[in-house]
Amino acid sequence: MIGRLQGKVVSKQAPDLLLDVQGVGYEVLVPLNTFFDIPDIGETLTLHTHFVVREDVQQLYGFSQLEERLLFRHLIKVNGVGPKMALAILSGMSVKEFSRCVQKDEVTTLVKIPGVGKKTAERLLIEMRDKISKIAGDSSEEIIQEVTQDINLEAESALTALGYKPQDAAKMVNRVAGEHITNAEQLIRAALKSMV
Repeated sequence: MIGRLQGKVVSKQAPDLLLDVQGVGYEVLVPLNTFFDIPDIGETLTLHTHFVVREDVQQLYGFSQLEERLLFRHLIKVNGVGPKMALAILSGMSVKEFSRCVQKDEVTTLVKIPGVGKKTAERLLIEMRDKISKIAGDSSEEIIQEVTQDINLEAESALTALGYKPQDAAKMVNRVAGEHITNAEQLIRAALKSMV
């Protein structure tokens, strides 16, 4: 799975974005909230991503905030809500606005989003009620855990590319992973030093 991309913006036309990551062009669909945060063409951008694989399509979705990606992942689990509708919801409102809608049972606000009917809006309010506090909380444990998991996966992937077996790379990462590590680069260095 592709969890994060960092590269140069090649082209952007909402909701499509082309990101050059070391010579590989990734086509990414982004919600409008993220699109407005995208820097100019040629500048560097980091996106938290979600990769959707179906028999007829493989699509990468990108988000500037982890909370957006987390909400997107919860939305696509709701019956009748696919990635296209989840993207429309995140384009129509921020995570905090969506949280407020759920907490106040505002069906009318959700129905204003293109593609969201009354039944879907009601289903969203019911199914998201228990999950929204985890998503909207600024210091949510789930978000912190997700960031840590992304860093670990990125480090494991890099170590595998360096020639280590996947299970050995995972052991190396788990051995040195801790609170003092804040990015994949630090984790890779610590893992390599632990082998010396």
